[in-house]
Parts: sequence; structure tokens; C-alpha cells
Amino acid sequence: MEKIRMTTPLVEMDGDEMTRILWQMIKDELLLPYIDLKTEYYDLGLKHRNETDDQVTLDSAEATKKYGVAVKCATITPNAARVKEYDLKEMWKSPNGTIRAALDGTVFRAPILIKGIMPYVHNWSKPITIARHAYGDVYKNVEIKVPGAGRAELVFTGADGREIRETIHEFAGPGIIQGIHNTDQSIASFAKACFNYALDTKQDLWFATKDTISKKYDHNFKDIFQEIYDTQYKEKFESAGIEYFYTLIDDAVARVIRSEGGFIWACKNYDGDVMSDMVATAYGDLSMMTSVLVSPSGVYEYEAAHGTVQRHYYKYLKGEETSTNSIATIFAWTGALRKRGELDGIAELTAFADKLERACVKTVEDGRMTKSLSLISTCENPVILNSLEFIQAIRATFDAL
Repeated sequence: MEKIRMTTPLVEMDGDEMTRILWQMIKDELLLPYIDLKTEYYDLGLKHRNETDDQVTLDSAEATKKYGVAVKCATITPNAARVKEYDLKEMWKSPNGTIRAALDGTVFRAPILIKGIMPYVHNWSKPITIARHAYGDVYKNVEIKVPGAGRAELVFTGADGREIRETIHEFAGPGIIQGIHNTDQSIASFAKACFNYALDTKQDLWFATKDTISKKYDHNFKDIFQEIYDTQYKEKFESAGIEYFYTLIDDAVARVIRSEGGFIWACKNYDGDVMSDMVATAYGDLSMMTSVLVSPSGVYEYEAAHGTVQRHYYKYLKGEETSTNSIATIFAWTGALRKRGELDGIAELTAFADKLERACVKTVEDGRMTKSLSLISTCENPVILNSLEFIQAIRATFDAL
């Protein structure tokens, strides 16, 4: 069979640990045999990020702006233990945070639903999409370890030289300080992305913060969302028969648990990070969640919502067998290929992505799966496959469709 030809490259961002191993398996088994794959490659593995002083991450973001579509493997966000393990020059920032800041986009995450894998929340019969703001807050923070007694102040110096100054705390001894920020422009982009996505998918939109406690920071999010909705989207939502409403984050959690799903839940950056993991796990497995970053200019970056599967990687290094679920990483590739096909008018590429996703779902529904999926599947006698065998089983299903 002649391979599907691409006209514009994808930006390919390689990653770390077990997901890096799966990344190559997916390319070798599921992509390269069928597609004349064109990518502009960036190695975002922690070792290479360290060697380039993290410039490679910035370069990959700029390339994404240029080509419009990227696909990203899971990467390590280093902590103190990782600094020692990899002998890092410094504790580099989250590459996801760096890319999201550069693109000023919104992350939409939704579960991959498969028959036989029932949500832990039994009334969830429809997918819940998490819309995560992708700029600022703790991901662009500045921190100080306070050595001893003293005064901590928050100071803003305007372009005209005028100062706004607030006392944070009078320290009697050692402690810590964290400064976070956001911008009205980024919040407005977040709001518009959420409203547009809701209209495109005909789903209700919920937005939640903690404005009763954070009366300026979180309240600013609430106000910007409401103003944009009232002036630009209210009539469109009413015509589409969908609803937008704001609620406190703790009230939203209670509502979400009691719901049947089928809506978009917009969250600030950190809330979205945590809640997307909660929703993914509650639907069955953290490795069954899609994730796409959408910028205001129409740039798309696809990735899996989970991490690098460190425990399996250490087993892999010892030569031990692993059974790692690669579906979310496969869906990152299919999402990027589908979007590339849509933008370039290559129907064969879009159809390939759709077919590969169907093959993933059918493989599991037919009873062939990884160990983690077998633990939550209602399949009576599942065939448990190792990491490579599972990808090869998906290829066999694909070829038979």
C-alpha cells in the first residue's frame, strides 16, 4: 500500500522515560508503515534540555507557531531529586508550562471512553472535558526561602514610577514566599477559547474559582469571563441552547460528582492540572485522557495528559517486562495528524487518524489490553499484553478494519 504523503511537517517533541520508549514503538509500528511522516524534531528529554539550557523547549514552541500543529511526548518536570539524578545545571521549569506560556493557549482534556471500562462515578455516562488555563499562576511563580525574621512585601512599580505596596507577612523566623501572576489578556484568551469550544461542541460551560477568598486575583478571572460572555457570547449560547454559569470551585466539585457528565469544566491552571487527573482516573485510568493546547491564533499542540511512567521505565532499564498503556500517547499522534490533515486538506491523513483511534478502542473492547486496563475492565478473561505486544495488537486490529 502506498504511504500517505504529508505536505507540511508536524512539530515533534520527544520526551522522557517510559513514554519516550513507547513514542518510538508507536512510530515504528503504527505510523511509519502507513505514512510518509514529516516532522520537525525536538528532543525535550531532560538531558538535552539541560545541555541546551532549556533553549530547545523555547525553540519547539516557536516551531509550533510556525507550522501550526505539534505533538508532544510526556516530559519530566524536575524536582530536587531529579536535579541530583540527572546532574542538572538548575531545576528547570515545566516544559509544558514554558510551551503553554509561549502559545498563550487553553488546554482541553477529555476521557477516552471504552465499553467495559466503567467510570468509578457510576452516574458519569458522558465525557467531562476539562478546559485548563495554560498560562501563569504557580507555573510561572517566583519563590523565596525566607532565612529568618523580617518583612515580606508585594511591590508593583508602574511605568510612571508610582508604587503599589502591600505587606505580605511579618516573619518572626524562617519561612517561604511565593509570588504568582496572570494577565488580563491571557485570561481573556482563555475565556474566548472556552466559549468558542463550547459552541463548537454544543456543550454547557462551567467556570469555577475561589473568588470568595481570593477577592482580587480569582475575582478578576470571574469578572473577565462574565464581561466577555455578556458582550460577545450570550446570544450565541442562547441560540445554541447551551448554558454558561460561574460557581465556586468547591461547589463545582460537588456538582460534577452528582452530574451525568457531558459538559466543559473550565479551571484555572493548577485547578485544571489536578482536576483533569481526577476526572481521568475516575473515568477509569489516567492513561485514557486526551489533551490538546489551543492558542488564540489557532495553533494546536497535542499530548497525553499523564506523566512519563517512571516506575515502568526503571523496570525497563533492568530488562524486566512492562505492560504500559500507550493509548493516550497514540491519541496525541492521531489528534495531531487529524488536525494536520484538516489544515492541509489531506482527507487520507484525517481518515487514518480516525481509523487508528477506532483500532485502539476495538482492541481493548475485544479483550486485548495492558495490565492496568485489565484491572478496571469488566471483560471476563482479558488477554494481558506487554507494552510492545499491545501496540502490535492495535496494528493487527487496524489492518483488519
